[in-house]
Amino acid sequence: MGGKWALRILHHLSSGMLRFGEMNRQMPEITQATLTKELRSLESFQLIHRKVYAEVPPRVEYSLTEIGMKLLPVLKELEIWGDEYKKRIRQ
Repeated sequence: MGGKWALRILHHLSSGMLRFGEMNRQMPEITQATLTKELRSLESFQLIHRKVYAEVPPRVEYSLTEIGMKLLPVLKELEIWGDEYKKRIRQ
């Protein structure tokens, strides 16, 4: 889980299920190829679930798994720490 974008993807999924295009719009600075790679990595770590619908065009939805949801309090603590760190650096 060492990708540059992993934490941001998990943060976006913390509010609920997202489709690929929605995530791509929420993070315009990431390429589609990189987003795909990061999502596959998070899926291999069983932190996210990928649901593919048999439709044309294909529809794919991503959501946090149970173990991924348990990571959210840790991410929140990192956010709090980051905010405090930024305040200290600015002073």
